Amino acid sequence: MSIITVLITLVVVGFVMWLINRIPMQRTIKTIVNVVVVIVVVVWLFKLFGLWAYLSNIKV
Repeated sequence: MSIITVLITLVVVGFVMWLINRIPMQRTIKTIVNVVVVIVVVVWLFKLFGLWAYLSNIKV
């Protein structure tokens, strides 16, 4: 996947987040949606750049 595709995807996700935050709803629901989207995007980026396998091998 090219860096342009990654940037376009991040811009689209940011725009969707902005649209979701413009909708009047409870603050807690907005916070939960924002946290879930950020976690999904971070995990996607980790998998995309190959860091997910490295992080999954860390023993706690």
